[in-house]
Amino acid sequence: MAKRAKKKRAASRRTRRPQKKLSDLFHETLKDIYFAENKIIKTLPKMAKAAQSKELANAFNKHLRETQGQVKRLDQIFRMLGKPARGKPCEAINGITDEGAEIMREFKGMPALDAGLLAAAQAVEHYEISRYGTLRTWAEELGMPDAARLLQATLEEEEATDHTLTELAISVINLEAEQDEVAEAA
Repeated sequence: MAKRAKKKRAASRRTRRPQKKLSDLFHETLKDIYFAENKIIKTLPKMAKAAQSKELANAFNKHLRETQGQVKRLDQIFRMLGKPARGKPCEAINGITDEGAEIMREFKGMPALDAGLLAAAQAVEHYEISRYGTLRTWAEELGMPDAARLLQATLEEEEATDHTLTELAISVINLEAEQDEVAEAA
């Protein structure tokens, strides 16, 4: 009986994975958002081209330039960690961008297209706001004030973009989609 317990403990030690720390989670989440930002860089030009509203297309193009700067900040953080700037597939952003692509296909030329594009863009922003807020907090807790500062700058841009999209939805996009529906019904 004692031999069996001893063998079990020895086997358990061999199969036990190394303990992961907050710094490991920070690095993994950084790779996740790096992938997401690069995916967004590929997606925003398609959304800008599909947008029927000039204001919405301009907002997408402005955010494309911001996103490129955000990737440069992430590159800096990877350098601070002494790790290569590399992403890992992010199923969340893949799902959100797939929904945006579906909206572009199903609502092409329709009055509600821009409202759908805007909603898809805000889903991306909300995901990014969540990730950057978490990463900033972890950077602070890990004693990485320079990384926290860079992440905070990006978080502020994401929040500003979300606010801009909300204002655009309320003042232009949703009204235009609704007016087109009323005109069709008449």
